[in-house]
Amino acid sequence: MFGSCVSLSFQGAFRNGAGSKSRVPPSSEPLGFGQRHDATVDIPLETSNGDSKKRSQELAAWEADLKRKEKEIKRREDSVAKAGVPVDDKNWPPFFPMIHHDIANEIPVHAQRLQYSAFASWLGIVLCLVFNVVAVTVCWIRGGGVKIFFLAVIYVLLGVPLSYVLWYRPLYRAMRTDSALKFSWFFMVYLFHIAFCIFAAIAPPVVFHGQSLTGILAAIDVFSDHILVGIFYLIGFGLFCLEALLSLWVIQARVN
Repeated sequence: MFGSCVSLSFQGAFRNGAGSKSRVPPSSEPLGFGQRHDATVDIPLETSNGDSKKRSQELAAWEADLKRKEKEIKRREDSVAKAGVPVDDKNWPPFFPMIHHDIANEIPVHAQRLQYSAFASWLGIVLCLVFNVVAVTVCWIRGGGVKIFFLAVIYVLLGVPLSYVLWYRPLYRAMRTDSALKFSWFFMVYLFHIAFCIFAAIAPPVVFHGQSLTGILAAIDVFSDHILVGIFYLIGFGLFCLEALLSLWVIQARVN
């Protein structure tokens, strides 16, 4: 009987212990390192999505603006082409384009020979003025004075662009569009060009004994002092003579 009481007591205690264990509330404290729920990371999904949408809208607006500008440029080019006004894109010289020049495709076949001759005339005056600087520089080194060097530089800095703007480009456009007004302007200015070539070939002692230009009188003047300088001046004299002859042929061919 005593054994049965002990057994009943032990079973009751076991049931009370199991019941109390089942009633233990779960712990609300964070688990230690290495557990599944160690830490939580908050990712602002709404903010990142908003930034990406904003960037997409900016890219779309930029692309739409670029397409609009391309359409506007294309519309203007079409308008210019329909109006018959050629677009002068710079294509010469090939290594450093500075001017528009396309005789083979823009000048009529019957006028191309004359246009090529005029182009050679323009290149000729460029060569004459550049070599004039070289010869005058040699004269300056040999004691000719710095003033003639500065004059020679002024000749080339003014002569090259002005010759292109004042007579070669008007002739080119006159040949391309058959404009009588541009032809008359070319004749008037080209006569001054020929007069300058003849003046430079003579080089009268007007400014600094004429030594700022490599003409025949300046060559004779410097030849007695320095033979090397005289040779340079004689070469310059020959170039100006050839340029004057070529220019006379161009204007004579245009008249005929």
